[in-house]
Amino acid sequence: MSLIMSRLVLGSLLTLIFLTPAPTAQTTPQEPKQVSLRVGGEVRQQLNRNAADLSKLPRRKVRAKDHGGVESEFEGVALAEILKLAGAPAEEQLRGDKLTLFLLVEAADNYRAVFALPELDALYTDKLVLLADRRDGKPLSEKEGPLRIIVPDEKRHARWVRQVVALTVKRAQ
Repeated sequence: MSLIMSRLVLGSLLTLIFLTPAPTAQTTPQEPKQVSLRVGGEVRQQLNRNAADLSKLPRRKVRAKDHGGVESEFEGVALAEILKLAGAPAEEQLRGDKLTLFLLVEAADNYRAVFALPELDALYTDKLVLLADRRDGKPLSEKEGPLRIIVPDEKRHARWVRQVVALTVKRAQ
């Protein structure tokens, strides 16, 4: 009887050892990435902006489906507002040779996309291109943010640039 009991106890202990998850390293909450945005090129004023600076600009919200088809509410600042702050040509000034200007959006991983300035200007279009910092009321995930371009009415998401770090106005040659 004692041999049977010993084997049962040993079997139970081994089962507990192998079924109990291994201890994991203590995780600490990660600090959100610092928001840092450079704006430059053919603008009156080169800018470096952080989260506090961007929070002072007019905020917009838009509902859109991401690449995976998940609908969310994105919140941020219209790209046009940031360009206006930097002094990029807009509205009545955006004509003639200034129509050759475009915005190069750059990401932390060197991904890049381009927008013609009239695509961002209210005098030319009702389209909204948003520099988002929030999704469904929360800061963007580390993979998406801290800043992301959202173009709600585009069928493909190729210009939905994640981890935006720079906006540069350039001239097509």
